[in-house]
Amino acid sequence: MFTKSFEKKKILIYGLGLSGNSCLKYLKKKNDVRIFDDNYLLKNEKNKKIFLNKNKIFKSKFDYIILSPGIDAKKCNLHKYLLKNNDKIITELDIFYLVYPKNIKITFTGTNGKSTTCKMLYDIFRSKKLDVRLVGNIGNPPLQEKKIKKNTIFIVEASSYQIVYNKYFKSDYAAILNLNVDHLERHENLNKYANAKIKLICDQDRNKYSFIEKESKIINKLILNKNIRSKLIKINYNKANFFKQKIKNTYLLDKNNLNNIHFVYKISKIFRISDNRIFKSLNLFKGLKFRKEIVYNKFNLMIINDSKSTSFSSTVGLLSSYRNIYWIVGGLFKKGDRFNLKKKYLKNIKAYIIGLNRKYFANQFKNKIKFIYLKNIDNAVLRIKNDIKKDKKIKTILFSPAAASFDQFKNFEHRGKYFNLSIKRANFYDK
Repeated sequence: MFTKSFEKKKILIYGLGLSGNSCLKYLKKKNDVRIFDDNYLLKNEKNKKIFLNKNKIFKSKFDYIILSPGIDAKKCNLHKYLLKNNDKIITELDIFYLVYPKNIKITFTGTNGKSTTCKMLYDIFRSKKLDVRLVGNIGNPPLQEKKIKKNTIFIVEASSYQIVYNKYFKSDYAAILNLNVDHLERHENLNKYANAKIKLICDQDRNKYSFIEKESKIINKLILNKNIRSKLIKINYNKANFFKQKIKNTYLLDKNNLNNIHFVYKISKIFRISDNRIFKSLNLFKGLKFRKEIVYNKFNLMIINDSKSTSFSSTVGLLSSYRNIYWIVGGLFKKGDRFNLKKKYLKNIKAYIIGLNRKYFANQFKNKIKFIYLKNIDNAVLRIKNDIKKDKKIKTILFSPAAASFDQFKNFEHRGKYFNLSIKRANFYDK
């Protein structure tokens, strides 16, 4: 049993984010746990007795090293130590799997829409009164879930950062929703990024299920050289029109969500859930904060807060789903990211570029769409309010930055809250 094998072990937890703290809380009672973080400011009165400096770590021997997802083993302060002790590195997901090896696990990874897709399936399962838990990058850390039973089902959101260091974690159902350029600052190139995602499928046992896009050239090419033991299902986006007829929820009718619903639908049918239950749940789906969130929709004006968008690929689905778009975009660009949108949609867009890397975004938009520079969100909101005064057509204000938030904000949630506040201050709701 994993729990017994971890009693009285010496463990180093590297990284004190949500994942690291969850592991600490779970393991400290029965093990000799030590912690480290590149940010020494995280050392405080509560943990100073177990917080080690680099020199003490180099002189110590650990049975296991638990690496948090945010740690890049190649660039962190302990990169040489980790390279030497690679066989001891495990993750929170490894512990989670070994604690609950027999519970059904449905894991979603991909570039765009993981959280929303997990929540859609979770809501459908809940509507059938199943004991289902939402864990990983969404919901609770898996080790903090309580009252787990034999029939408890886990829906897991996993990033490439989590998957790449796993040694034990296995999923009964594993889905790679989509693959676009992202996280190249960590993975270096698209092939390495794709292989990190594919590892989720390669680690599965026989008689399990895996799902990929039928049209994904890079995924299909890479898996040819892999030993895939699970039942591989290639998702063809041929039900979009069928879904459009059944789904009345405006939030879900953009291209990205419609594509991801194909995965939700396929898995739901394997669990023998009826169409009626599936679409009833989807039509009641309220979505997640700052992910294509419709914050206003009256008087020929729709305002969408998509602060979660950190790349062009996460935004193009919205840009191709609406007309007459006033687009607030910008921040810290992602390495290798490129703006690719069909020509027929370009004439519908005017971009208001904000944030640190304004010149990068301008170069991407040159000779494609109209754009102007602005300092920040407030300036963009006020400029748009002035620009739409004479616009009598149906219009959409889209806050979908296609960039990381750290140039001006703590995270995408902070950025999303600020946008909503800025809209409120500008009196957009007054009619």
